[in-house]
Amino acid sequence: MTKPETIILYIGTYTRHEDFVDGKGKGIYVYRFNPTSGALTYEATVAGAGTVNPSFLIPTPDRGCLYAVNEITGGKGPHGTVSAFAIDPETKGLTFLNQQSTHGLAPCYVSVDPSGRYALVANYETGSVCVLPLALNGQLEEATDVVQFHGSGPNPDRQEGPHAHMIFPGPDGRFIFAVDLGSDRIMVYRLDPEQGKLVPAEPAWTRLSPGTGPRHLVFNPQKQFAYVVSELQSTVTVFQYDEQNGSLHERQTISTLPEDFNGQNLGAEIQVAPSGRFVYASNRGHDSIVTYAVNELTGDLSVVSHEPTQGVGPRYFTIDPSGNWLLAANQDSDTVVTFRIDQISGKLKPTEQIVEVPTPVCLQLYSS
Repeated sequence: MTKPETIILYIGTYTRHEDFVDGKGKGIYVYRFNPTSGALTYEATVAGAGTVNPSFLIPTPDRGCLYAVNEITGGKGPHGTVSAFAIDPETKGLTFLNQQSTHGLAPCYVSVDPSGRYALVANYETGSVCVLPLALNGQLEEATDVVQFHGSGPNPDRQEGPHAHMIFPGPDGRFIFAVDLGSDRIMVYRLDPEQGKLVPAEPAWTRLSPGTGPRHLVFNPQKQFAYVVSELQSTVTVFQYDEQNGSLHERQTISTLPEDFNGQNLGAEIQVAPSGRFVYASNRGHDSIVTYAVNELTGDLSVVSHEPTQGVGPRYFTIDPSGNWLLAANQDSDTVVTFRIDQISGKLKPTEQIVEVPTPVCLQLYSS
């Protein structure tokens, strides 16, 4: 009999009060995910070293490690940090390895390049990104590159300067993309594998409409399309991706909100179904996830539905590898909610499966 696949859900949280959040978490929460029923079962809470505001996480199956930013903001420390944890191959528990400076404040995103040799971190508050080598045992080494962004946007409250919100490798690993909410730009780099340096591509960036406030970028796994969710204007922008030079060519901008909504809202996360047929984005304010259908020829989007997340402030959500389930983290009401994905329409169906997690921010599924 084949042993059933073990899928673990790691949940990053805010653990203390900041100007923008009243963190109540205790560290990184570990749950077991059932891919048949969509149910979540509590396993453990990882507290102690490396778990101050572990707001964004990335597990690396090939290295058996998990990396977590420690979102330290101005006034709470001289710089943010990123922490490394070893994943126990049997229990999937976490053991703290070490920690390094991100050379900036409020690190909010971490990823690993395809070679597994470098971690990439975005510092929101100071508007910079950094590259940190990974040792063979998974430990983080001192940064080999720090790139400071420059520029601003028309929103005086949110775009007074650069605010890096994401950095990650593109679909084939040849280019690194960094999203700057403050200057309405997406930066494009190549990563020098020997020096650990970010080298600007040509063209070096794509600019969105002033005041857009781009937050996260995702690529369609089936076609050469990319999608950017904006935090400030609650839109998704569709791009045609040129894999030869890493450039993005804008095609469409579409709202994340229903036409009759008049309240305040912030766009948050964006994901593409594994099939490439549907795109999802979350709304904080409307407190929903919008489903879009993808035109397979053009990549353009059309709204299918808006589904309430049964909570407040859906900061992040994730889709399981089968494409059958979507898990949403309601940061401001302390819950993680499971939805079933209709494979024909893409619509989300509530399952009544809700677990309580204090101030959940990031959800990362891990299987081995």
